[in-house]
Amino acid sequence: MNKYKIIADTSCDIPASVFAENNVTFVPFNVSFDQENYLEELKDITSEEFYDKINAEKLFPKTSLPSVQAYMDAMEAALKEGNDVLCLCLSSKFSGSFQSAVNAGNILAESYPDRIIKVVDTTCATACEGMMVLEACRMKDAGMSIEAVVEKLDNMKESACLYVTVDSLEHLQKGGRIGKASAMAGAILNIKPIIAMRDGELQPESKVRGSKKALKTIMEMSREKMGDEKEQYRITLVRGEKERHATAMELANELRAEGYDVAEDVWTVGITIGSHIGPTPIAICMIKKYEFV
Repeated sequence: MNKYKIIADTSCDIPASVFAENNVTFVPFNVSFDQENYLEELKDITSEEFYDKINAEKLFPKTSLPSVQAYMDAMEAALKEGNDVLCLCLSSKFSGSFQSAVNAGNILAESYPDRIIKVVDTTCATACEGMMVLEACRMKDAGMSIEAVVEKLDNMKESACLYVTVDSLEHLQKGGRIGKASAMAGAILNIKPIIAMRDGELQPESKVRGSKKALKTIMEMSREKMGDEKEQYRITLVRGEKERHATAMELANELRAEGYDVAEDVWTVGITIGSHIGPTPIAICMIKKYEFV
């Protein structure tokens, strides 16, 4: 079996230290606050710095996907070392990142005809994508071939799920996800949306009144999703701005006390999703462990 390198785009929201611990190469998304100058995620700007900036300056940033060249650089570095390549990307319904990686792989295949380059559309976002990356690492460490890992990942997509709520509708309105009237009504009535990931997209699931009810709802929905198979799932909590960390940790601890396999740390929602839904998200992300798919 050939050795292979795992690559992922930064929309998976894996902390930089976890990328390093698992020897995963990341390809950054880019963010601009003035629509002219772009910063590379995790290289030029951290998620914490991103939220501090948009809060302090009341900004509505724009993101851009990794270029074909960025993927080529990451892939070729691995290929030159004699590795095959396994690349995992944000849902193709969110971004062209997957297509950039496919194009990069096709170009490099001409120069490295004896190497295998596999690009996976995770159909996921944020920590769901991130947990797929870490499951791929676990499978690799267990000695599974790149082909076997891809097959498992394709099955794993069906189990991936996240439920997210936000405290402010301002960024959703500015980004055209909801109308101005809906945003104003939501603010006046203290309405909080519940958003779920379905078919590779984030879609409105329901609306509730008040933050406490919203958090209770995403907890209930998560428990219902996993049913009596909770031992088969991994769960990661994610949040936006650092002011949400304690609340997200409380939810994580509650689930952990109930016997769920919850990541020790709460991750930060990165610039890709954060630019669209703003600084206030809290989400519960879950995916089946590879042994159960």
